[in-house]
Amino acid sequence: MEQTVVEKDEIKLVGICVRTNNEQERNKMEGRIFPCIQNYFHGALFEKISNRKTPGTTFCAYTDYESDHTGDYTYFIGEEVSSFDASLPEGFRALTIPSQKYAKFTTKPGPMPDVIVNAWTKIWEMTPADLGGERNYQTDFEIYDERAADHQNIILDVYIGVAK
Repeated sequence: MEQTVVEKDEIKLVGICVRTNNEQERNKMEGRIFPCIQNYFHGALFEKISNRKTPGTTFCAYTDYESDHTGDYTYFIGEEVSSFDASLPEGFRALTIPSQKYAKFTTKPGPMPDVIVNAWTKIWEMTPADLGGERNYQTDFEIYDERAADHQNIILDVYIGVAK
């Protein structure tokens, strides 16, 4: 995995979310992320989002951390928007990712879900020195763009918020 440290400006997202934790996600029968992803794509929920900045580019964010990677968090899937509408479609939520410093990881090509599982496993094992700073557990996210079209040969970027 290629790693760099970057600063990103605030990002506005609209999508759907579930509350979960990594222990729950290890058990496929109890996991909430995969059903959320299926609902988002099979229901073409992205088409209900107004003011889409880059249609077809999906953000998966991890936010509202209870503690660290062992506690509960909110998993959010959606798209970046140029602005929020006064009212969102039923079941949708707005999320503002604050401007922050990130350790950015670009995966090597591989099949889903192995690519993302392997990336997160390596990230969880990293020390603050490896990451380029202490994780701040505000909002971390993945970007699925045109490089994710082939699910057998996917490349994606993972952004981990670190203290400045």
